[in-house]
Amino acid sequence: MSVSVRIPTILRTYTDGAAEVNGEGETLRDVLQKLDADFPGIGARILDESGKIRRFVNVYVGDEDVRFADNLDTATPSGVQVSIIPAVAGG
Repeated sequence: MSVSVRIPTILRTYTDGAAEVNGEGETLRDVLQKLDADFPGIGARILDESGKIRRFVNVYVGDEDVRFADNLDTATPSGVQVSIIPAVAGG
């Protein structure tokens, strides 16, 4: 399945500055694996050492936060937009 992946500014060094890239996969896990294959190193910034989405990274498939769906097993139908959004903290 072909999807678009929105890349946050902080990770654009991996994508040569591209704010959006094409991705492929039936699940979010597949999309992120392909993303890391195409842009080596980006996967480690999204997933932790155990392979789970990092605590301070939010990922949406369409308008749905994957933490409230099936996490990495969330389906990624063709044409959907995957958004990677780092959490912002401060005070």
